[in-house]
Amino acid sequence: MKATIYDIAREAGVSIATVSKVMNDKGKISAARRNQILSIMQRLQYQPSAIASALTGKHTFTLGLLIPDIANPFFAEVARAVEDRGHQFGYSVIICSTDNKDERIERYMTVLKQKQVDGIIIGTGLENHAMLEELRSIIPIVVIGREVAPLDVPTVVADDYRGGRLAAEHLLALGHVRMAVLAESLLISSSRDRLRGFRDTIEDAGYALPDDSIIACGHGLEDSKARVMKLLRGGNRPSGLFCFNDLLAVGALQAAKESNAHVPSELSVVSFDNTILASVTNPSLTSIAQPMNQLGEAAVDLLLRQFDHGDLVHQRVSLRTELIVRQSTAAAHPLKLL
Repeated sequence: MKATIYDIAREAGVSIATVSKVMNDKGKISAARRNQILSIMQRLQYQPSAIASALTGKHTFTLGLLIPDIANPFFAEVARAVEDRGHQFGYSVIICSTDNKDERIERYMTVLKQKQVDGIIIGTGLENHAMLEELRSIIPIVVIGREVAPLDVPTVVADDYRGGRLAAEHLLALGHVRMAVLAESLLISSSRDRLRGFRDTIEDAGYALPDDSIIACGHGLEDSKARVMKLLRGGNRPSGLFCFNDLLAVGALQAAKESNAHVPSELSVVSFDNTILASVTNPSLTSIAQPMNQLGEAAVDLLLRQFDHGDLVHQRVSLRTELIVRQSTAAAHPLKLL
């Protein structure tokens, strides 16, 4: 069996606190005693475990990252940015894909606490605010990609409202006035902000976005494809469609193809995120770009700052979004404006 900190303390005739001080090079311990303990550790080939290190007040140099779906290119790119930034400072990252399910989130939270991670970045939907508040009381956390009002937690987001406005301004400039939205759950603050920015811009221009033009769906391709096929076969077919992420937009492109609605001459599609998907689809997607690398890096930086300074006053970092124009949008056909 591997030697433990208790074995070292027992053989040296000292407390585990003294062994911990030697491990961390702290405390007033004589050179002779320090060398004795180090010699025992070497002879027993003692390797401090992550949990033991945490119990003795030492960082485990691990971070937890909760995301909804690692298969979504947006979250995959953010996770990579978090990993890269963490590694720059000597931290490993444990990535947990939650599918936005509370029971899975709770299970992962328990696992991460057992592993004594130094901090957790939360990029998944979490409706259990009591759990989040309890977690924050024992470990530093940062929320990424969404708000958790009214809780006062450090947050890193993209400017989703501006992104919604940019999408609407682009479609309006192309002559589209009959538009629809393909949205993820509106329980998520980022989705609500994108919708609010899109709708405010359309209304400012003197048009309307009816409630039945706002289509909520899951985050998978099949669901978005089915919803858009139903929309295109209805009596009030839009000429412009704003999808709240690239995966939803890919489903929309598939639906358009099967419904014989040509993109972009008959249907212009704007997506959100600007992942690798946006540039490899046919046609390539006009997309609202989120700064994915910056999101991941800023989340890690904000978390590490808490290690140095303890509890922080609430900090909210908002990063700029921008419009990337590609092949999926074009001027509205005159007949579509009648």
